[in-house]
Amino acid sequence: QVHFVESGGGLVQPGGSLRISCAASGFFLEDYAVGWFRQAPGKEREGVACIGSRDGSNYVADSVKGRFTISKDSALSTVYLQMNSLKPEDTAVYYCAADLERVSCSSRRWGTLGYWGQGTQVSVSS
Repeated sequence: QVHFVESGGGLVQPGGSLRISCAASGFFLEDYAVGWFRQAPGKEREGVACIGSRDGSNYVADSVKGRFTISKDSALSTVYLQMNSLKPEDTAVYYCAADLERVSCSSRRWGTLGYWGQGTQVSVSS
């Protein structure tokens, strides 16, 4: 009942673009900061981006800076990740989660993460 639902993944050629979505179900999106995470086979989970609930704070990881942008539509209770100039190393399952301990992304330290979605597969290959 209380979780995110990710969608929009797929197969993209290197240099291409994709926008994935994270829709909140059963809770108020504006109560939490929200993060995008990814995990590739054989690698540990990596935080990709964060967006605050009310103060407009946001950031992306150095590995995707200049290529990825996080945004949200409060009316649709949805957080987005716009991915441009995709590289093969971006291939992973992408997840979103709520930071249950904060509403701002003013720092890069994560609190307790919850409401994980099922993930959406992003594959970058020619």
